[in-house]
Amino acid sequence: MSAPPLVWYASYGSNMYAARLRCYLEGGTPLGARRSYAGCRDRDPARRVVASEFPGGVYFATESPVWRGGRAFFDPELPGRAAMRSYLVTAGQFSDIAAQEMYRDPGPDLDLSTVLRTGRDQLGPGRYETLLHLGDLDGYPVLTFTAPWPAAEVEKNPPSAAYLAMIVGGLREAHGWPVPKIAEYLSQLPGAQRHWSAQAIAELAPHAIPSSP
Repeated sequence: MSAPPLVWYASYGSNMYAARLRCYLEGGTPLGARRSYAGCRDRDPARRVVASEFPGGVYFATESPVWRGGRAFFDPELPGRAAMRSYLVTAGQFSDIAAQEMYRDPGPDLDLSTVLRTGRDQLGPGRYETLLHLGDLDGYPVLTFTAPWPAAEVEKNPPSAAYLAMIVGGLREAHGWPVPKIAEYLSQLPGAQRHWSAQAIAELAPHAIPSSP
């Protein structure tokens, strides 16, 4: 199965904030980040950007050297629905975004044949080296990447305030949800639950990255 020319990259963490994703495409240092990104070989902007939700759930685990707290991961076997933001990009751009998430240089293109045929492909043991096919939208496959382990098999780690604030801004920008709905959604995610109350998350909203004009 050959790779389609375009795919949807479904983000569920800080890349829901469009300006941060733009640094993965064009290169640069996102506001609040501790590292710069090389950018994709093809630096064109995403063709389309849509709010989306998929069965499964987001949880926080491991330790991010960028954010000093737990990272967001997606497990399609968790109950509920995960709020995401999907970007229509080329297969090459998706490959380069995935590479940068693993601290690698962009290129070469990933082989998407297995994930498109079976719905899942573990490319390696890394935290974002497992590809998932979440469905199709307007004739293009929706893909994301996550950890190879199920949520139940990894110790949870609470996200930092800075990371949560970025996700609050991304959800507000992507879905247009009011702050109380965002805070309630995030406070129920494994890793954040019992560490971050809805009230505490709501108090991060003034510090969230402002939406793009």
